[in-house]
Amino acid sequence: MPGTVLLLAAAPAGKGCLVDAASVLPVLAAVPPAVLAGTDTANVVELADPLEPQAVLTRLRAAATAPGPLTVFVTGQLQLDRRQRQVHLALARTTPSTVRYTALPWHWIRDELRLRAPGTTTLILDLHADAETWELLRTRPLESGRETAVYGRIAPPPGRRTVAVPSYMKTVATILRSGRRPELAELHQQALARLGGEVMRDIVLGASGGPAPDPHTTIREAVNAGRHGDADALAAHHERLALAAHGPGSAEALHWAEVRADLAMFAGDAVRSCRAWLGVASARLGAGQPPQHPEVESAVDRAHHQWGRISDPRAARELGSALAELRARVPGRRQGALDHVQQRLTSLASIS
Repeated sequence: MPGTVLLLAAAPAGKGCLVDAASVLPVLAAVPPAVLAGTDTANVVELADPLEPQAVLTRLRAAATAPGPLTVFVTGQLQLDRRQRQVHLALARTTPSTVRYTALPWHWIRDELRLRAPGTTTLILDLHADAETWELLRTRPLESGRETAVYGRIAPPPGRRTVAVPSYMKTVATILRSGRRPELAELHQQALARLGGEVMRDIVLGASGGPAPDPHTTIREAVNAGRHGDADALAAHHERLALAAHGPGSAEALHWAEVRADLAMFAGDAVRSCRAWLGVASARLGAGQPPQHPEVESAVDRAHHQWGRISDPRAARELGSALAELRARVPGRRQGALDHVQQRLTSLASIS
C-alpha cells in the first residue's frame, strides 16, 4: 500500500519569525518519496508558509484519510492563544494578537490523526516556541495523540533579532538522502547525536506508543552494521547529557565514557580507546575512588592493553607517559605492569 507524506513548513512573515522553517523543504524534497514514507511508493504533499488555517486543515484531513502509512513532517514555531491558553502552529500571517484567527490550533492536528489505525501514523517535528509557549510546555507536554509516533524536538526561543535554523529536520533529511531509511527511533537518535550539544536545552520528543528507545540497542546495531562513527556520535551525545545533568565524576557520565572507550576499540582505534580509558581512570580517581578500586584498576588495565596495540611511535610515547604516571598510582594486580610501561617507553625513545 502506498504511503502518504505531508511536508508542512510554516512561520510568520516579518519580525515575528523565530525560525526559517521553509529552508528545510528543499532538503526534504531531495529525498525520494518512498524513503520519506518508508514504503515502496508514496504520495508527497508540500505546504510552504501557508496563509490560512482552514487550508492546512483541508490538506491534513485528506492526508489523514489515506489508507496507508502517513508521515507528517512539521517545521515551524509554536505560539500561544493568550485568551484560551491553547498552543498553535503559527502561519504566515500570524502575530501575537491574532493567533486565534491566523494560526493552526495544535489540537486540530491531534484530532485529525486520532482515528487512524494504530501504528500507521508518525509525526516528525522540529519546532521553536515563543517565550510564553516555552514556559507552558515545560510543565504541560504537547499532545499529539496516543496512537501517533512522535519524534523530534521543541526548542526555546532564539536570541533577540535571531532567526533559528531547523537543524534537527535538516539533519534528518540529510540522513535520509543517503537513500536508506533507518527505523524511526534509530533515525531520531542519529539526528540527535549529530546535533550534539545544540539540543541540550530542547524538549526532546521520542515516543512511539511506549518507552523511549534504549540508546544502547541503537549503538549496538550501528556497530554491528560497521557504522562506528554513528555509534560514537550517539554515545558522545548521551555523555554530554550525563555531564550536564550529573557532573563529570558521576556514574552516568563515567558509564558513557566507558562506552565510548569500548566503541573506539571495536572500531580498531587503539589510540582513541587508550586515551578514553586513561580519562576514565583519572575521572574515577578525581571523584575520590581509591587506586585499589576494581573499576579504577580495570580502567588502567584496559588503557594499558590498548596502549600495547598502538603502532605509531609518537602516539605511543605521548600516551605511554600518561600511562606511566597512572601506573605509579595504580599498579594493578598484574606484577611488573609499571616496569613494562617504562621498558617500552625506553625502546620508543630511540624510534623517530
